[in-house]
Amino acid sequence: MGKRLVFYLGLLSNGNMTRDSFRKKIEIKDLLLPELAEIFQAWGEPGWRAAQFFAWIYQRGVQNFDKITDLSLPLREKIKQHFKSFIPSLEEELVSDDGTKKFLFKLEDGQLIETVHIPADKRNTICISTQVGCKFACIFCASGRRGFKRDLRSSEILEQILYLQDQRGFYLTNYVFMGMGEPLDNFKALSRAILVMNSDKGMGIAARKITVSTCGIVPGIIALKELGLQINLSLSLHAVRNELRSKLIPINKKYPLKEVLDACGEYNDAIGRMITFEYILIEGVNDSKRDAEEVAIIARRLHAKVNLIPYSPVTALNFVSPKKEKIIQFKNILREKQVHVTLRRSKGSDIQAACGQLAGRKQ
Repeated sequence: MGKRLVFYLGLLSNGNMTRDSFRKKIEIKDLLLPELAEIFQAWGEPGWRAAQFFAWIYQRGVQNFDKITDLSLPLREKIKQHFKSFIPSLEEELVSDDGTKKFLFKLEDGQLIETVHIPADKRNTICISTQVGCKFACIFCASGRRGFKRDLRSSEILEQILYLQDQRGFYLTNYVFMGMGEPLDNFKALSRAILVMNSDKGMGIAARKITVSTCGIVPGIIALKELGLQINLSLSLHAVRNELRSKLIPINKKYPLKEVLDACGEYNDAIGRMITFEYILIEGVNDSKRDAEEVAIIARRLHAKVNLIPYSPVTALNFVSPKKEKIIQFKNILREKQVHVTLRRSKGSDIQAACGQLAGRKQ
């Protein structure tokens, strides 16, 4: 039994909670089902009752404990005494001409995070944040411009999905961890959220519908591999020479590109999912013919696909997207080298949908 669960059981076994301990009610969505089952068993309840409770939250979208009618009234009262289920408050919603919706949420401590809904043909993608701010300071990104505040808890990650799914009735098909923050820098909370998402007693989301993006946190890539789920891994590449990549993505100084690519190759071999290289095209920075040819070399070596993204303007930054002809030339070089390449059209540019822009303006 883990130390965290021992703490939970110690707290919950005391039927006479003080005022201070009442304020420390446990957020139910921070628990995995086995942990919840152990708590129920410590109360003298069968473990399958926990699965019932879990299903009400994640499959029926009910977070009002009084509405969980197949649990006895005494059990519901005990649950209400010890647990809480927070729903983040919506501070602002922006809707783009292309249908993209950006949501700004306020958390319990007043911090702000963003979640984006991106409709495209039959796909309905949710872009999920994992941190408040970001500590990695990629020079073209808005998320890290105001620094790192804190990690999100697993409940705060899941609440973004539950809000769109249950409060707004969105039908979601794809789940990408590409919002505010570096997902693999908050691996503990990320992995717990993914386990709830993937569980058939939780959200029942297939691992292949989940994508985790990283700027290149090698230990996190290894940890994600060890999770053993067929999760899609996306690497924010953006440059193929260490000197340039270190300027664009400073963490490259700690985890040089070779180490990152080796870890990606191991992930591919173990999980059997094609790696995606995200490549933001910035005029005069990484959009040359040489850049395209070098991207092609490593993409072919790792059997990776390349997602080209014309740079989306960020307030106070001087970068611009290349001209259309230059973008097409870059894409065609990759295709000529037999690389699977897609050109992603930036969505939500009229509502500043790049990660961190809305929260940064509000703060």
